[in-house]
Amino acid sequence: MAIFSIPNVKLCGISACVPSNEVSNHDYEFISDKERESLVKNIGVEKRRVRKDATLTTSDMCFASAKKLMETLKWDKQDIGLLIFVSQSNDYIIPNTSGILQHRLGLPKTCMAMDVGMGCSGYVYGLATAAGLINSGMIGKALLLVGDISTSNVSYRDKSAYPLFGDAGTATALEYQPGAEEIRFNMQSDGAGYDAIIIPSGGMRNPVSEKSFELRSYSEGIERSDLHVAMNGIDVFNFALREVAPNIKALAEKYTLSIEDANFVIFHQANKLINNTIRKILKISPDKTPTSLAKFGNTSSASIPLTMVSEISEPLRKGKCKLILSAFGVGLSWGTVFITTENLVIPELIEI
Repeated sequence: MAIFSIPNVKLCGISACVPSNEVSNHDYEFISDKERESLVKNIGVEKRRVRKDATLTTSDMCFASAKKLMETLKWDKQDIGLLIFVSQSNDYIIPNTSGILQHRLGLPKTCMAMDVGMGCSGYVYGLATAAGLINSGMIGKALLLVGDISTSNVSYRDKSAYPLFGDAGTATALEYQPGAEEIRFNMQSDGAGYDAIIIPSGGMRNPVSEKSFELRSYSEGIERSDLHVAMNGIDVFNFALREVAPNIKALAEKYTLSIEDANFVIFHQANKLINNTIRKILKISPDKTPTSLAKFGNTSSASIPLTMVSEISEPLRKGKCKLILSAFGVGLSWGTVFITTENLVIPELIEI
């Protein structure tokens, strides 16, 4: 069981960037008024940020986030020994996007740069990877860059997916600090459910062909190609309700931690119904579970840090906060972090 703790690592700051282009689901033409009402009420997504310029990439938003965060922290670039880029929308198939970001940000050649190909659970997995490497004591400062251009992979004619997703890129700064309070993790995965959220074509298993581009109708209002995201909503819903709450409880029990003592519990912004159901299972007060769904939609791996920046930046900036971060989705993969922060540096949300 991947339950573990990592000492000597401090979370210093978080920044986030979204496209300036705002799209309202009230203008989406492939759903009826009744479906639109349900979308906003149950799924919770009213508006989203969607790139207008097709050349805007996840790395561009992560770059803007990292640049602003380093400036605000007054970090010397030469001190940064690790950059991790977590995304499923890389700049290229090869080379790795992290290396490109290391160069763009002017980081030294002594900086280790690596990509992690994770989606919804990516922020928690990224934190675990970064913290584990920092705890070696040989890396003083690190940047965790997390995000996705999710809207490029959904069909506009698929009402089951298109209205859900938004685009975002984030940066998290961490550093080695002897004696820092341990960060606790519980990480899990279940590859048997790999096809619950999938883009069928475009990889090595099913290379791109003429057939990959064909739009096919699966039911009324759901048309997509094999290069678009296909999501089995029922399977994803059942998975989240089956696995997330036990994962959080197991971590709390392992380290004798109190869920009730957390200042905030921040879920991956999957949808309102899933998150509210998990919250009720865990008996958590609604005022402890901030959400950014209404304004930004499901922003994949960026959803937790984006929610921290957009919804609870003030309390995070002012003193200590006990946080539970819970991410789950594509893979299937999921994980929980118990972390205490203090006086986080959080610049204002960047629009690009």
